[in-house]
Amino acid sequence: MERTLSSDLFNESTNNAPKAALPLRMFANLMLWQRRLSSRHQLARLDARLLADAGISEAQRYEELSKPFWR
Repeated sequence: MERTLSSDLFNESTNNAPKAALPLRMFANLMLWQRRLSSRHQLARLDARLLADAGISEAQRYEELSKPFWR
């Protein structure tokens, strides 16, 4: 349910960085996890009408909500 900024934006800039950039990578991961948690909380609050408007089935919602925040 990633309809916000792509997580690739954070990962591309830090993949080849030296080990000194570890805090930046950690921060980027924390921000990514926070976005996932936030979007999943929003998804959980949608009623059936809003899910249908977004083209999301109950099964898709359940699948997304079942994922841990790091995936």
